Order: sequence, then C-alpha cells, then structure tokens
Amino acid sequence: MQNIRNIAIIAHVDHGKTTLVDKMLLAGQLFRENQQTGELMLDNNDLERERGITILSKNVSINYKDTKINIIDTPGHADFGGEVERVLNMADGCLLLVDAFEGPMPQTRFVLQKALQIGLKPIVVINKVDKPNCRPDEVQEAVFELMFNLDATEEQLDFPTIYGSAKNNWMSTDWKNQTENIFPLLDTIIEHIPAPAALEGTPQLLITSLDFSSYVGRIAVGRVHRGVLREGQDIALVKRDRTVVKQRIKQLQTFTGLGRTAAQEVHSGDICAIIGLENFEIGDSICDLENPEPLDPIAIDEPTMSMSFTNNDSPFFGKDGKYVTSRHIHDRLIRELDKNLALRVEKNPDSDVWRVSGRGVLHLSVLIETMRREGYELQVGQPQVITKEIDGMLCEPIEQLTVNLPEEYSSRIIDMVTRRKGELLSMETQKDRIHMEFAIPSRGIIGLRNNVLTASAGEAIMAHRFLEYQPWKGDIERRNNGSIIAMESGTAFAYAIDKLQDRGRFFIFPQENVYAGQVVGEHSKEGDLVVNVTKSKKLTNMRASGSDDKVKLIPPVVMSLEETLEYIKEDEYAEITPNHIRIRKIILDETERKRANKN
Repeated sequence: MQNIRNIAIIAHVDHGKTTLVDKMLLAGQLFRENQQTGELMLDNNDLERERGITILSKNVSINYKDTKINIIDTPGHADFGGEVERVLNMADGCLLLVDAFEGPMPQTRFVLQKALQIGLKPIVVINKVDKPNCRPDEVQEAVFELMFNLDATEEQLDFPTIYGSAKNNWMSTDWKNQTENIFPLLDTIIEHIPAPAALEGTPQLLITSLDFSSYVGRIAVGRVHRGVLREGQDIALVKRDRTVVKQRIKQLQTFTGLGRTAAQEVHSGDICAIIGLENFEIGDSICDLENPEPLDPIAIDEPTMSMSFTNNDSPFFGKDGKYVTSRHIHDRLIRELDKNLALRVEKNPDSDVWRVSGRGVLHLSVLIETMRREGYELQVGQPQVITKEIDGMLCEPIEQLTVNLPEEYSSRIIDMVTRRKGELLSMETQKDRIHMEFAIPSRGIIGLRNNVLTASAGEAIMAHRFLEYQPWKGDIERRNNGSIIAMESGTAFAYAIDKLQDRGRFFIFPQENVYAGQVVGEHSKEGDLVVNVTKSKKLTNMRASGSDDKVKLIPPVVMSLEETLEYIKEDEYAEITPNHIRIRKIILDETERKRANKN
C-alpha cells in the first residue's frame, strides 16, 4: 500500500488556484519540458484559457517524499455546482486558497460550505502576499469567521495557515519571511491531511466523474472506498434506482502527473479510472458481485434557469456551420448530458424546440459557446427562471449577490438592484471600497452585470450564488428600449446608417449583410422601429455644395455571447453560428408580427 493524500483545491475565480497546482506539479519534479513554455497545464480547454476560469474539474497527482498526493481542481463558479459537489467526495482534505487582498468571496463560500459539510479538513493558503496593500492577517481572521459561520467543527477550525505567492513559487508559515520554494505547503499537506482509511472487505467505489475517449468510449472515474479492484474482475454496477447489472472491468488506470498509467489493481483510498463499463451514470456504485453493498448516490443541485434551443431557420442558415439540422443539435445535447450533471434537456414533442435547463446564464452560455466552436448553428431564446409551487404558492429562485465597488458609485447600484426587487442585507466599508450584500431574484440578475459595470466605470466586482426558493416577488422591469429592425434583406450601407443614427445605437457594421426581421440596433425610445438600412445613395449628374458631406459613423455596439443572452426580449432569438452572433425577431415578417402582437 502506497502512502496517499487526496486533496481538493477551493478558491474564488482568479485567486491563483490553477497557477498554484502548476507550481505543485513542478515541485513534484514533473513536466520539466513545460517549465520553459510558462503555459498553464491545467486549464487545457480553449474556453478556460480565454476566460481564465476553471469549468471542468481535473485530476492530477504528484509524488513528494514517497507520498502520492492526488490533487483535485474544482471550479470556483457557483454555476458549476454540479461539478463541485461530486468532486469533493473523492477528497479527505481541502486547500482553501484566498487572495491576500480580497479575502474570502461568495463563491469560495459556496464550495467551502459543501466541503465542511462532508467533513473535510481544511488548510488555508493565503496567496498573493507580494501584492501592494495586501492584508494577510485580516484575511486570516475573515476566513476563521467564515468557517465559524458555516458551522465548522472544533477540529476544522484548528486549521494551519500558509502564506505565499504561487506566481513567484514560494510558500511559508510566516508571510514576512519569504522562502525559496513551495515545499512548506507540501509538508503541511502530508502532516495535516489524514491518509485515507484503508478499509478491508468487499470492493466499493462511487462513480463521481466521467471521461471520454474515442477509442474506448466512456470512462468512469472515482475513489475506491473499500477493498481492492482488479483488472478483468466481474463486478456489480448498482444504479441510482438500486437495480444491479453484472459487468466486467477491462482496464484500470491511476493518475500520475497529468496523465494516467495502467494498473493491475487499485487499493482503498486511491483515485482511479475504470475502462470497459457500459450504461453507467455519475452516482452509480461499483460493488462486489455476490454481495453488492452500494454507497449513497450524490445529490445534485437543481437547475434554476432554462432556455429554448432550436435549429437555425434564418435566411442565412447553413452559411457558417457544419451541423445545422435538428438531429445534429439533439444528438449533441444528449451527449452533453453524459458529462454535465446539472443540465436537463426536454424535447417539445410537437416542434424542434428543446428546453435546456442549467444553473445560470454562465452555465448555459459555456455550453452554447462550446457548441458554436464545434461548428453548430442554433438559435436560443431568452433565459427564463424555473419557478416551483411550494405549499400552494408560486416561488422563484433567490440569489445572494455581493458587489464590491468604490464608495461614490454605491447609491446608483443600490437603486439599480432594489428596482429589480433586490433587498440590501449588509454593507461594510473596506478602506476606500464598499462591500454590499443583497438577496435578489435570479431573474433580476439577468442583464444586471452590464448595467453595474457601466454605472461604476468598470470598477465593480460582482458575484452571486443560489440561496433558496422564496415566494414570487412581482414584476421586474426589463429593458424598456425597443429594437431597430431591418426592413429588407441586403447589404447595410454607411449612407443609410448615417441618416438613422439619431434613432438609436446600431449593432452592425457598414457592408454587413442583413435580412428582413434582423435586429440591427437598439431604439432610443420604447417600441420597435422598422428601418431600411440597405438604401444606397442615388447618384445624379448634378453637383451641389451640400450634398457630398462625409459620413461620420459612431462605432457599433459589439456584444459578447452572455451579453446577447441577457439582452434579448421574449419575442427575439439569438442566432448563433461559428462566426456570428445575431439578434432576430422570432417572426421575421413585419405584417405577421403586427398580427401576432394584436392577438
């Protein structure tokens, strides 16, 4: 039996978690060739690199002083709660990584709460102590207070604290005392995190995550809870509904470094990948064939937002994408369900529309962005919150929203959030900034980020997490301005846009192709406006001093995918193709639109 430690890393977005794991891999003397490139080894998915956030949890391991340390990277965003929960089941302890200036943030709280409930032993790592105006001692007290508020046990509250800078590759027990490497952290892990208990008896393993390989199909990943699993062994796969299926393990692999190595047998406490199982789900147990004793399946957070997905039927359909039919979209969504636990997909039997539900706009937009990069074309409707009936009352999801921003902008933000039915819970001053907490309905958060950033000159740091269901709070005013809609298909001309600039702001560039019914801008007043942006200048033989003025165009507004999803109204779709994001009316024809509005 090898000496093993299983740890999960918990941190808020951008507090340096992925960097720290990379430095730990280097400390384990792995991947020397990657040392020169300076690339992050963990966030290996393009989307994660661009946004600088971890979306999928990953497993790596290092060997240090004859001990194998399995490191489990968890996503920091509350939208990926489905990922977090099951990942923590594999660990015996956790590293709580906190920024020495910002301190613990709401999404750290979300994951930490889950970890403390499972009974994991924490080690606190206060990172970025080399930043100017950092406050490591105050942050350490804030972490203690947070754990106390989350009902941590006496033993959990007696946590060791390590200070350092992952970027500069040093860690120490005293932040004023800089060391040469991050070994103090690894020593603390071996000393304070308990080794997994080696339980004897019939084998048990809970499948907590999935991998996929085009050669061998789906791979089950989990931690051996008890006993020993061997290659070629016959086992019982126990489903969530307690049905038992006989299956055989074809291959076993354990994690070493960033890769996996084949193993003949895996003992209790180690994390392994199993190849050769069929028709399994996350939360199923692998048990002894004669005497199956399944483990409790994982409870997964319910989705709070839904959107309708449909195939692209605009006049520009099929110009960009490889996969455009409803069959392609259906297969892709069903494939996503294999890995993405918090996602639900329902098909409308009468039409090609799918209702896709997830944990928030970010969760759904990551799926849409991934699909468009794979060459899919699709249209999605406005995000809707999922309501429930509790004790005969209509209830909606409420989120805890925290906003951290300079003092002079606070009144504007409070006004903005209360208009969206938010309630101010607490407000405290930290040096020159104000930290506010609100309880706000999930639908009030849709489209809020843009407005908050505009009102605070880009200074606000905003985060939110799901709290609970509460009775419906009444109507919330959404965007009041109407849309500017193209009257006919063709090429948009600078001459036409110039003459319409006083009517609102535009989303299109001159010389861009548009179609009738496409939303080309935002009207400055309420109500939609139909305009002709394809009108070109009529040339005549006559010359006049005033007729040849230069066209001065205001640059168009270019929205990201999330901004588009938060912007569209009920009667609009976002048309998403590999190269374009357009907004259109669901009914393209103007006369039919008017008729539908009357009805």
